[in-house]
Amino acid sequence: MASPDLHTSWLSAAVESFGGSFNIRIEEGAADSVEFFEDPTSPVCNLPTNIPKPPPVTGKIQSRATVPRQLANSDCVPKDTWDRLFKEGFGADVHVIAENGSVIPAHYALLTVASPVLGNLLQQSKVRNGIRCIKIAGVPHGAVYVFIRFLYSACYDEGDVKKFVLHLLVLSHFYSVPSLKRVCINHLEQGWLTLDNVIDVLQLARDCDAPRLTLFCIRMVVGNFKSISSTEGWKVMRRANPALEQELLEFVVEADTRKQDRLKKIEEKKVYLQLHEAMEALVHICRDGCRTIGPHDKVLKASQEACSFPACKGLESLVRHFSNCKIKVPGGCVRCKRMWQIFELHSRICEEPDSCKVPLCSHFKEKMLQQTKKDEVKWKVLVSKVRAARNAVSLFSSRRSSF
Repeated sequence: MASPDLHTSWLSAAVESFGGSFNIRIEEGAADSVEFFEDPTSPVCNLPTNIPKPPPVTGKIQSRATVPRQLANSDCVPKDTWDRLFKEGFGADVHVIAENGSVIPAHYALLTVASPVLGNLLQQSKVRNGIRCIKIAGVPHGAVYVFIRFLYSACYDEGDVKKFVLHLLVLSHFYSVPSLKRVCINHLEQGWLTLDNVIDVLQLARDCDAPRLTLFCIRMVVGNFKSISSTEGWKVMRRANPALEQELLEFVVEADTRKQDRLKKIEEKKVYLQLHEAMEALVHICRDGCRTIGPHDKVLKASQEACSFPACKGLESLVRHFSNCKIKVPGGCVRCKRMWQIFELHSRICEEPDSCKVPLCSHFKEKMLQQTKKDEVKWKVLVSKVRAARNAVSLFSSRRSSF
């Protein structure tokens, strides 16, 4: 799936870009000033190479009780009203300065309620001419605009979110806006991820404490490991974060091991199911007879309808060989040895030995008493597996008949 139109040049170095240039600086300046200069005495919040969890809120944060009464009842105000207030900027007392120096007017009380972290940073700034200033560098102006607008009304344009989704994910994490983070994660999971960008998004998801998105990316890597391991993102990650590469390789090996175990169990179930079918076919042949083979007291017709037991045809040829083989001793003939094992397995499963028509059933039941404990354990395990296969078939048949 092709990824939407966005700044892919920023994506290829997502972690390094945010780690080195994402700064928040509180500015002091006049209300009507267009140019802002860095003040060494102003408090600065720099993000390290790995984006941390949202910083702890220090100082006094305005609670709903200290917010103006109009905002305390904000739930009753339509979203369109808040969105219009943001776009018009009427009565703004905060200037949010973007990367290109452009100013986005905002309201201190609203930003404080929407993001305690942002409110705390604003609280540390000094007021000049009734205006507080905060600079958000390292992300495009469009991303800052969408972010501030979301704080007002939770409104956004789908195209803007798709274009700046990774920038917004970082902003939502750093400023502790869970609702926006959920929106970003949803967009990333709904078709935005590709084989080329999944490694970059995975690293960003880990740094931004997005476990669901992290798991989503890991599953994509495991399922498409051969293709993803040859991408440029994987090569960059291998050099910058070898620990993550080792972790992903372990996930791939573990997934491959689970797949092999699952296939092995499927094959084992098939074998046990075949043994169960063979037990049914054996009873059918010895009790009712099947076409050209059966007990002496049954009249057999070769022209009768095809047998409904799937293992009957194969077992019929095995029984014919067993009755005509001159070796017939256990270990002397491979096919006869298999027939002896089928007889013994039947005797261990048979619950009606007195009326059973299968030859040697009572003989093998007496032989069980003379077997070693080791052989007894092996046979018990085999019998339990065959019975489990029988129960699974019965359960499936009963459910299918109920529909």
